[in-house]
Amino acid sequence: MGELRMTPLEGVPEVRPGDDLGALLGDALEPVGGLEEGDVLVVAQKVVSKSEGRIEETNDPLGVSLREARAVRRIRGDLVIAETEHGFVCASAGVDRSNTPGEGWVVLLPRDPDASARGIRAALARRFGAAPAVIVSDSFGRAWRQGTTDVAIGVAGLSPLLDLRGAKDTRGRELEATVIAIADELAGAAELVMGKARRVPAVRIRGYRVPPGDGSARDLVMPRERDLFP
Repeated sequence: MGELRMTPLEGVPEVRPGDDLGALLGDALEPVGGLEEGDVLVVAQKVVSKSEGRIEETNDPLGVSLREARAVRRIRGDLVIAETEHGFVCASAGVDRSNTPGEGWVVLLPRDPDASARGIRAALARRFGAAPAVIVSDSFGRAWRQGTTDVAIGVAGLSPLLDLRGAKDTRGRELEATVIAIADELAGAAELVMGKARRVPAVRIRGYRVPPGDGSARDLVMPRERDLFP
């Protein structure tokens, strides 16, 4: 693998419920050369949710978070760490008050982020004749570490995990437990280009050799039987 080139998709208008997100992203791809086979497109969850109508006006964001939660793991004041219906464990069950249509609005996670990624992939494949791997990303905190990073909450056209168990390291030792969360790594890299206030809702990554296969972002969720901190 050589260099990775990350290209921001700029000029996307404010996304509203019912907008054709695939078409909007396609329009933004045209000025930067479209798509090639092997490209990866990382799309911010906010624009996906907005296009799917997953926004809500409320004076009770905490109540919305509790409604969206399948289980509450921790709660401290207004801070809720919850498990979503998708199996993700995150703050406020993914309910967010930033980059909303206005004061008093919240953005919820897509109901099925993998399906959202598949829809974007299919729309872009029809337009450009090349089907990119698509990652829907969102910012998550991490246990025992400060700060947030973007992770994959939906994928299409790639396996989100690269299983290196059985391969050999540089000294010939067999790897026994190494499984790399490549979808999360690509999402985190793309966020460096997106930023939080730059109005860049998607990034094209070129130069990464996408391993063959397909999967779901739910593959990234730790199985309960292996969870040391249930």
